[in-house]
Amino acid sequence: MNRSTHFFFAVSLPEEVKKELHKQCLAIKESFPFQRWVHQEDYHITLAFLGAAAEDKLEKAKKLALTELNGQKAFPLQINQLGVFGRVDSPRIFWADTEQEERLHTIRNIVFSACLEAGFKLETRAFKSHITLARKWAGSHPFEEEHLKNNPFDKAPLTFQAQEVVLYQTHIDRIPKYEKIAAFPLLEE
Repeated sequence: MNRSTHFFFAVSLPEEVKKELHKQCLAIKESFPFQRWVHQEDYHITLAFLGAAAEDKLEKAKKLALTELNGQKAFPLQINQLGVFGRVDSPRIFWADTEQEERLHTIRNIVFSACLEAGFKLETRAFKSHITLARKWAGSHPFEEEHLKNNPFDKAPLTFQAQEVVLYQTHIDRIPKYEKIAAFPLLEE
């Protein structure tokens, strides 16, 4: 196994949402000089980051996730704000956030528990649903939170159905860099 390869479970985004997010990113990119912008095909909401994974543990996590997600229903999500992680003056991550949705947290807890049961050691930080848009502030001036008021989702939140959980594999040397390894569809409402 390639050491730079890692795996994670995520909620995938519908193609039309990825396209709209990309369109919004192009519109605000000049005001947000980040070093690397995420390819639109790589937009997702991470549920559990596994890192490098032995095949047997990965298979066990897939089976447990499939069993535990069985019967779970699709649910609506709404992208409604922008934010950053890292130092306030030089953030490392620029993201779009979703409105609080209890079912997203339920799905995340199901996947997280399945991964723990499969033997993975996972991050213990509180879950913060987000879609990474860009990385590493590269502005000639410090980042100012005032930038976040330039939010296209204030006027027109982006609503979509969360319809599947996906297990992705990362390929550092490719663009887009995430490959779908397994999909776990949620039932239509």
